Amino acid sequence: MNSREYQYGFSERTDDMYDKCVREKKAITMISVLKDHLGSKLKNAKLLNVGGSTGIIDNYLSKHTKEVISIDIDEPAIHHAQRTYQTDNLTFQVADALNLPFHNNSFDIVICSQVYEHVPDAEKMFEEIFRVLLPNGVCYFAAGNRIMWNEPHYNLPLLSILPNPLANFYMRITGKGQYYYEKHLTYWGLKKLVNKFKIIDYTKDLVCEPEKYSTSYMIETGSLKQRMAKFVISIFYWATPGYIWLLEKDSKLAMKQSLSK
Repeated sequence: MNSREYQYGFSERTDDMYDKCVREKKAITMISVLKDHLGSKLKNAKLLNVGGSTGIIDNYLSKHTKEVISIDIDEPAIHHAQRTYQTDNLTFQVADALNLPFHNNSFDIVICSQVYEHVPDAEKMFEEIFRVLLPNGVCYFAAGNRIMWNEPHYNLPLLSILPNPLANFYMRITGKGQYYYEKHLTYWGLKKLVNKFKIIDYTKDLVCEPEKYSTSYMIETGSLKQRMAKFVISIFYWATPGYIWLLEKDSKLAMKQSLSK
């Protein structure tokens, strides 16, 4: 199975994409961050979710924005979303994140949450995200770090840091699958991936103010987990398991883009 075939039916290989409780919690955090940055502008925003899957997150986002378009290469997931969530400002579409079927400067917001590691060419995906964002528009980017103790997709310690042949072997001997397709990047790799954008970093805010950003389900105020997370972020930021960044499309770069067309 190649990396594209692995994507086509991703939702059918895990129940996580249909877990309404967990996915709505993620959506609430997205809205909390976007509201903090955009304020009242959020309600009039046109939003694209790249990798929306089964539509649970998009259904919630549509209640707080003017329009939501959700795309995924996973046809069963999109068909489920189309059957399940039907509102006037919400559209689901089978489409490829590497070749978005939208005009330049089409969206105020793009969501790219835990997606980059699944696509065969993350650089191409972010070229497309940059292209379709309006000048000064933002991409909500939730990204896992390659340097993490536990790989969340398969619950295997240190899987993400192994060279690909060893990772595939690890998958097989643990009965988790034949291949490890995910392509996580380190902190420095992620910075390079999004170097066209201005990074507005919310990672520390989500750890330090879980009530404000609706992340208490992951990290409770005053808990040992919160204290440890604060320590890692302050001293070893490069080793933080994941990041939440808003990526702002620089208006000057946007002007160069339009002049080159």
